[in-house]
Amino acid sequence: CILLYEDRQLVKDIFDAVGSRLLEYFKACLEFDEVGAILQNDDWGFNTQTFLSPADMREFVFPWHKRMAEAAHQCGKYALLHSCGYYEDIIEDVIGEIGIDGRHSYEDNIVPVEEAYESLRGRIAVLGGMDVNFLATADSKEVYQRARSMVDKGQKFGGYALGSGNSIPDYIPDVNYLAMLEAAD
Repeated sequence: CILLYEDRQLVKDIFDAVGSRLLEYFKACLEFDEVGAILQNDDWGFNTQTFLSPADMREFVFPWHKRMAEAAHQCGKYALLHSCGYYEDIIEDVIGEIGIDGRHSYEDNIVPVEEAYESLRGRIAVLGGMDVNFLATADSKEVYQRARSMVDKGQKFGGYALGSGNSIPDYIPDVNYLAMLEAAD
């Protein structure tokens, strides 16, 4: 972050070096018929804001993600994004400029998946979103009811991909994980 003020050219060179490698990786993956989508994984924020300013993200980060999404679309495949953290200031870029088809990672302390679904449905696929803390601390009935509510909402309004808000760490009670899965039946 300090280099953004001291040597912006070096910052650009670093983003270009990483971005070009990721683009080539995804292009190689997209050659396989079995690959239906790429998952661009890049955590861009935390609870209250993005790590970099939206302007810096537009300059250094988004052009590479746009190229990755375009590569997927040129192959008739989807471009999905996993990105933890606050996204309100950049979601229009994610949808309109980059062209991401689906976004994963929703957290109750930022935007609960139910609210995200209401504001994003019809514009970008909402993937996952059962908050990991909720999965770890709620009882299995609460997990089932919340997950079932999201599945029902998705059936009514065009779809929803049930899953966690991030990963399923080993501290999630098995009964809660299974309750979430049962809600998809």
